Amino acid sequence: MAATLILEPAGRSCWDEPVRIAVRGLAPEQPVTLRASLRDENGALFRAHARYRADARGELDLERAPSLGGSFAGCEPMGLLWALKPEKALGRLVKRDVRMPVPVELEVLDGHDPEPGQLLCQARHERHFLQPGVQRELVRAGRVRAALFLPPGKGPFPGIIDLFGSGGGLCEYRASLLAGHGFAVLALAYFRFEDLPEHLNDIHLEYFEEAVDFMLQHPKVKAPSIGLLGFSKGGDLCLSMASFLKGITATVVINACVANTIAPLHYRDMIIPKLVSDIGKIKITKSGFFNFMDTWSNPLEEHNHQSLIPLEKAQGPFLFIVGMDDQSWKSEFYAQIASERLQAHGKERPQIICYPDTGHSINPPYFPLSRVSVHAVLGEAIVYGGEPKAHSKAQVDAWQQIQTFFHKHLNGKKSVKHSKM
Repeated sequence: MAATLILEPAGRSCWDEPVRIAVRGLAPEQPVTLRASLRDENGALFRAHARYRADARGELDLERAPSLGGSFAGCEPMGLLWALKPEKALGRLVKRDVRMPVPVELEVLDGHDPEPGQLLCQARHERHFLQPGVQRELVRAGRVRAALFLPPGKGPFPGIIDLFGSGGGLCEYRASLLAGHGFAVLALAYFRFEDLPEHLNDIHLEYFEEAVDFMLQHPKVKAPSIGLLGFSKGGDLCLSMASFLKGITATVVINACVANTIAPLHYRDMIIPKLVSDIGKIKITKSGFFNFMDTWSNPLEEHNHQSLIPLEKAQGPFLFIVGMDDQSWKSEFYAQIASERLQAHGKERPQIICYPDTGHSINPPYFPLSRVSVHAVLGEAIVYGGEPKAHSKAQVDAWQQIQTFFHKHLNGKKSVKHSKM
C-alpha cells in the first residue's frame, strides 16, 4: 500500500487552528523524515523538518509519535509549523494581506537525515486568516485609517481596537483571526500608512478617540463600550486610551510599558512626555545584533514620573501578557508597577500572566518565533528573545487567555471553547 499523508482538517484551515498530521501505508517501524515549507508574501522561504519512526502497523500520528530530532524533538503535533525557520538569516514571517491564504507544503521522505531517501508522499495545505463569513472593510472615516473585521451574523458583536508596535503600518492578521471568534475588531494604523505620519514624532490621543467613537457608533458593534488590545508601543497607547478616553471597559497589553514611550503624547491641553531613554546603553552582541533592554530608564525614578500613565483613571480591568525573556524592555517589571499602582489607588489588581522563555513578539498560535530580526523602521537587527518551543506554547495559551478575558468583560461569558492541543 502506498504511503498517504492525512491532514485534518483536509485542504485548508484557519491559521490559529491546529492541524492533525498523520501518515498511513508505511512499513512497520519505517524511519521517515517529514518536511514543511512555505513562502510568505514577500517570497521568503521558511522550512522545518523532523525525523520519525512508524509504529508496528506502519502508521504515524504526530499527536502521539515523538520527533526523534530535526527542527524540534519530542511529541509536538504542530511542531512542523511553529518550528519553521527562514532560509535567510534574520527573516520574519510577513503577513500583511490577510485575504490571501498561506500555502504550506508537506512532504514525507524515506529514511533520516542527513540524506533522507525518496519522496513517499506529499500534500499542500492552505492556512487562512479569514474564517468563512468574516467580512473585511477598509475604514477611511475622518482621520481614521484602519481595517474592520466583522464576524458572520447580524450582531451586534463585542468590539475591540487592535494596535501593533513601533514598526508601523497596518497589521491585520491578529484582528482578522479574532473576528473568527465572535469579535468585531478594528486593526488601527497610526503611522507609516497612507496619509498618516511617517514617523512617531508626536502622538495625538484625539486620533485614537476618533477610532473609539467610530466603533461605538457602528451598528454591528455592541454598545456601550469596547476593549483594547495592544502590543509593545501599541500596548502603552492602549493604557493611555483606557486611562483618558470614555467607552473602554477591558484592556489587554502584550509586553508593554506602563509609561509613555518613544514620542510625546498629546491630549487636549495635556502632554505626557516620553520615557527617558539612552541610546548609549544599547548593547551589541558578538553577532552584531542590537539589544535595547537597558536603554529605557526606570519609570519610577523622579524625572520620569510625568511619563507614567495614570492607569487608576481607567474604568475597566487589565490583562498583562508578559514574555519573561523579552529582550526589548522589562515587561515583567512594568506589569508589576501597574499592579502596585492600581492597588495603591484602591483599584482591582490586574491579571498578569508571565510566560518563561518567551520573547517580545507574542503572536497568535503557530507563528514562528523571530528571536532576532530586522526592525521595520530602524533597519537594524534587534534581539527580541524567546526559546522556540516555550514561545510557541505561550502563544497558544495567551491566545485563549485573551479571548476568555474579552468574552468575560465585553460579552458576559465566563469561558470560550479552547483549541484542541
